[in-house]
Amino acid sequence: MDIDQIKTFLAVAAHGSFLEAANRVHVTQSTVSARIQNLEQALGARLFVRNRLGATLTPAGQRFWRHAKTMMLTFEQARHDVGLPSRFTASLTIGARIALWNDFLPRWAGRMRQVAPDISLNTEIGFEEDLMRRIIAGTMDLALMYSPQQGVGIQVEHLFDETLLLVGTDPNRQVPDDGYVYVDWGPTFYAQHRKVYPDFERPAQTANIGWLGLQLILANGGTCFVPERVAAHYLRGGCLYQVRGSPTLRLPAYVVYSVETASSVLDKALDVLRNLIEAGAASAVEADLSERA
Repeated sequence: MDIDQIKTFLAVAAHGSFLEAANRVHVTQSTVSARIQNLEQALGARLFVRNRLGATLTPAGQRFWRHAKTMMLTFEQARHDVGLPSRFTASLTIGARIALWNDFLPRWAGRMRQVAPDISLNTEIGFEEDLMRRIIAGTMDLALMYSPQQGVGIQVEHLFDETLLLVGTDPNRQVPDDGYVYVDWGPTFYAQHRKVYPDFERPAQTANIGWLGLQLILANGGTCFVPERVAAHYLRGGCLYQVRGSPTLRLPAYVVYSVETASSVLDKALDVLRNLIEAGAASAVEADLSERA
């Protein structure tokens, strides 16, 4: 089994065609067939069913697909680490939900470039399932998310609580109504939402990320829950308002990493992360005291 076989397998799985896979990986169709045959022999299982419509994964192929993705990610990360320019001593891969890349993590990246310019940063967006899988597989160093999973050798550290505001194009809008977009912030949000709106039925619109919820209400009107720091720009600009009388909900944010890959690089990244949060908390207290004065 080699990396070309893995790459070819993923190309066939993605396009459902040996011919199209050959075009994608720039080899002949007979080479694709030979690679898949050798891979099947090495695994002792048939990976594809071929017919006039193309190629589809067998149950064994579906199970192998996840491993193949992980193997490719591991290879790409290894190639990146080995090929680092001499001015870098190490690399760090960090992934997070898209909302956490709004203002917060870019500031972390900027701080990291200042205090550790010899560390190369690989930044990614993802959902909990993929982020956790990457941490477990060792192809990601840090992952920030809202609904982490516990596991052997996995450290889950609470960072801060997001304040979720109900924002909309009309501050007096009645909620929930047909213009309400339910953003799936995970099980913690669902439990709080259910408590606040016990009679709430399935909404007319749902979104799996806050950014999408915002785009929907900005284009069409309506309301949705988003983190206060994400909504701040829109609130200051006057294009969105916090709905009067609406509740604020809390959404814990966590950082996840493997204890088996502990290193000075990881410690540095975590220290910068914690210091940034502490500085933000101090600024919030100062702002609150200033407003009261």
